Amino acid sequence: MIDFRYHIVSIVAVFLALGLGLLVGATALQPSALGGLIALSQQERQQIAAARAANKELSRQIASNDQWAQAAAPQLLHGLLAGERVVVVEAPGASSQVVSGVADALAEAGATVSGQIQIQNKFFDVSPATQEQLTQLAQRFTPAAVNLQGSPVAQASQAIAGAILTRNGPGQAVAGERDSAGAALLTGFGAGGFLAVNGHPDARATLAVVIIPDTPSSTSISDPESQRLVTLAQQLNLAGQGTVVTGSVDGSGPGSAIDVMRNGGRAGHLSSVDNANHAVGQIVVAWALAEQLRGVSGSYGSTASAASAAPSPAPTPSASVQTGPGQPSRPTARAGKS
Repeated sequence: MIDFRYHIVSIVAVFLALGLGLLVGATALQPSALGGLIALSQQERQQIAAARAANKELSRQIASNDQWAQAAAPQLLHGLLAGERVVVVEAPGASSQVVSGVADALAEAGATVSGQIQIQNKFFDVSPATQEQLTQLAQRFTPAAVNLQGSPVAQASQAIAGAILTRNGPGQAVAGERDSAGAALLTGFGAGGFLAVNGHPDARATLAVVIIPDTPSSTSISDPESQRLVTLAQQLNLAGQGTVVTGSVDGSGPGSAIDVMRNGGRAGHLSSVDNANHAVGQIVVAWALAEQLRGVSGSYGSTASAASAAPSPAPTPSASVQTGPGQPSRPTARAGKS
């Protein structure tokens, strides 16, 4: 029979051998392991330094491109939208940089901004009470001859679009003339908490720019806010002579209204520009509006979903034409190399 002390001695011997093996192994491997960690750390530092240098160079290139675009804007835009009136519609969270930059580009192109409409968060509320309020306001302020159709948001969008835009054709509201009915509609929707107004958007415009949020509320293409914003843009496009949806690069990603248009099958005859936080994108917004006057639409910008960077060939002002009896002549956009 094996003595109990033998078991104890055997177990102690095993643990002593294991500990001695670990000690010897760690001592033998320590220099090579430490050397490997040091080499890996140096490699990662080099990669980080290279990435920072590349990012710095790209930032310089972007800044240089913006400086060039700002300097060239007067030549690229002069007279392109002369005689046109544009209304700017801002979604909640729209970038002030995009808003001011687009306004500057429109001014360079000779357009008159009739006013700005800031859509409020309540417009995108999906609660039944809000939906009912939208429907009631749309029906209250819309002429009886106008047939409102679709969802409550579609009806409200149709009513708002009809109050601020015109195709300026025979039998239609005259661009630039203030309309008491349109002013009452905007006041009613404003009192309901759905929008705010700057300037006189009731003096109807012919073109519209919709500026989307700088950060999408979600990354889903079925995001309710983005879907409703596209519905509003579509109604603006139907009421006037053209609409461009624009925003920053970051704001035009997955789940944005521009994503819904381009990848969700809702582009229709709308145009989109996804890099209006840069001067070149702001120029392209004006170009896209000029294209809309010719019945041409496109998806422009620098993100992967854009069809091209800009219209090609770029639109340029053509010879002056008479706009109507007693009205001054103005240049109209035509396709041409800038």
